[in-house]
Amino acid sequence: MLKASPLKRISFFLLSDIIISLFTLYFAYNLRFNFQIPSNFIDNFFSIFIILFSMKILVFLYFRLYRTAWRFFSLHEVKKILLAHIIVYTIFFIIFLIFKENMQPLARSIIIIDFMLSLVFITLLRLSKRIILESAGSTKYKNTLIIGANSTVKNLFCDKKNFHYTPVAIIDENKILKNTYIFDLRVYDFEDLKKVVKTKSIEAAIISKDYSQKELIAIYEKLNALNILDIKIINTLSSNDKKELKDIGVEDLLARHPKDLDKNQIENFIKDKVVLITGAGGSIGSEISRQCKAYGAKQLILLDHSEFNLYSIMEELKDENVIPVMQTVRKTEFLERTFAKYKPQIVIHAAAYKHVPLVEHNILEGISNNIIGTKNCIDLSIKYEVEKFVLISTDKAVRPTNVMGTTKRVCELYAQNVDSKNTEIVAVRFGNVLGSSGSVIPKFKAQIEAGGPITVTHPDITRYFMLIPEACELVLQAASIGKGGEIFILDMGEPIKIVDLAKKMIELSGRNEINIEFCGLRPGEKLYEELLINDSDQKTKYESITVASSTNFDINKLNQKIEELLVCEDKIAKLKEIVPEFNHQLNL
Repeated sequence: MLKASPLKRISFFLLSDIIISLFTLYFAYNLRFNFQIPSNFIDNFFSIFIILFSMKILVFLYFRLYRTAWRFFSLHEVKKILLAHIIVYTIFFIIFLIFKENMQPLARSIIIIDFMLSLVFITLLRLSKRIILESAGSTKYKNTLIIGANSTVKNLFCDKKNFHYTPVAIIDENKILKNTYIFDLRVYDFEDLKKVVKTKSIEAAIISKDYSQKELIAIYEKLNALNILDIKIINTLSSNDKKELKDIGVEDLLARHPKDLDKNQIENFIKDKVVLITGAGGSIGSEISRQCKAYGAKQLILLDHSEFNLYSIMEELKDENVIPVMQTVRKTEFLERTFAKYKPQIVIHAAAYKHVPLVEHNILEGISNNIIGTKNCIDLSIKYEVEKFVLISTDKAVRPTNVMGTTKRVCELYAQNVDSKNTEIVAVRFGNVLGSSGSVIPKFKAQIEAGGPITVTHPDITRYFMLIPEACELVLQAASIGKGGEIFILDMGEPIKIVDLAKKMIELSGRNEINIEFCGLRPGEKLYEELLINDSDQKTKYESITVASSTNFDINKLNQKIEELLVCEDKIAKLKEIVPEFNHQLNL
């Protein structure tokens, strides 16, 4: 009953205006006659009221005053109320002069007094909610421009949670919509942007439509040039169906967005399956966990050696069909108990040490966790007849220059050449994802908050970038079409210069005083990342997914070399034996 709706709003304000108008007219009579109204003036009181209020309703409707949501009432609507009152009382005064004899007795001063009282009380009622809300805290509602006319606009108006904006106009590229009204907001063309920002005193903008990245960058640059720094966008990558507002970020402006995500294919792959995810609390593992739950996995077995990471993802998902397993992939005997108990149908292996400099300083741990941990998971998947095993790999495995990338390449070789029996084993290789732990985005954000400078290793260094949710969906999509033995490569778009990323983040922060400093390449770091060892990749039915050419390696020799790797002194030399293209670059 208490839920807001357009009909309830109109009914409420109509009833309120009747009561206020009746009160102000009667009060005007009392003020005129010092609270002793002559009886002959009371006789036609209700006739005067009906004429006056009928005109108010008509003019108020014309100005759409009953279609403005209470909490969004602003100075713009106050101006409309003032103009409406001037029109109503001017027309009434003209009528009074023309039909003076029929409307007697009526003192002209009563009309003037009622005009003032009605204007004040009707305006105060409509401003009351804004006054109460804004006095309760320091929040200031901002005149806001909506970019894009669609149904999302209505949802924005209905969402009261943390919505501190007053929409005053809409901009849209559709010429047919120009000068029309949507939810009482006039629609303007993009050519009118500068004029609208000035005349409407725009302080913020909300981009409500899905624009291409090129269009989004153009819109952002236009708004930024007009000094509109508070720019929000609809978060279409939310894990639930509810659309939420978020600050426009570098991810929206620079990330690669695949156009061929096939959610039906992913759902058919995941739905009603028991899925084991290793490294489930990490950046990639946690997102894959969310998506497997969303796509209807029968049971999720989340395995991670980090207590905090495992706790965090469990607190987020909170489901009786989500089972936490606090284990390391290096302990075969413990890991086997998990396979035997839950009998997973799909295993997604995301557990790995991925930070290049840390692995350079901890080579044995990197080999043990990445290579032995992967080998354990693959061997147990084969033993327990897992339907599909998915190895999360990286672009750093291509012609590696560091130990981490080389360990991942060894994992790829094992996945491609092991006797998989009835288990389909596939690897998915992709580049950097925006916002993952240890990536440049959180690092740059922290440096900006600290006042700078932003440190970039080299002016020419580039990386591929994709958003975590989209990369993880492509991982599942690639895995779903694998038949075993493939290394799938995700199209990460064009590589981005890290220095350009830093500049864009400084621009988004509005803190142009922050400098960029170059600190030199880290041990094992490349200037450019690659996704292919050679150009002999094969296409799939999805443009964003290709297959790398296979590399044959005698599995017995590979197992022997892995055993030697664990005990030998010169692990770099042994890694080069397994991965001849490994070119160790310390950059010290």
